[in-house]
Amino acid sequence: MARFTVSSEVGAPATKVWDALVDWPRHGDWVPLTRVWVTTDRADGVGAEFVGRTGVGPVAFDDPMRVVRWEPPDGDERGFCEVVKLGRVLHGRAWFSLTPLPGGRCRVVWDEDVTVTPVRVTRFGAPLLSLVGKAGFVMMLKAMSREVEGR
Repeated sequence: MARFTVSSEVGAPATKVWDALVDWPRHGDWVPLTRVWVTTDRADGVGAEFVGRTGVGPVAFDDPMRVVRWEPPDGDERGFCEVVKLGRVLHGRAWFSLTPLPGGRCRVVWDEDVTVTPVRVTRFGAPLLSLVGKAGFVMMLKAMSREVEGR
């Protein structure tokens, strides 16, 4: 499996960051070459499903996901969201946590643990996949942070 973790401090309250991160279609604003849409009646809570389509034209793939854990931050309590990846190309899990910090700030930790089909791609390319994934999510968190901080 390819695994990576990224974290960032955001100059906004955890509840505001949570609202941004669980607005699944907004991820398309922060992740290059990606569009996201919700495929269930509800976009929030356990059981919600959405798809991220990454790429250009015929060189693209769908990344369908289902929320399996949903714990919004509450006051000083940490928030946690976990999704399972259900696609033909990507399998595994992704999750993020939000920890409130003093001064209306929070820490975001994003973790991915994925396998790419065909599995031999992951077996031999895991270090590169992890590096690329980590770099992509560092950029995504920076873009999200700029937006929620109002910069």
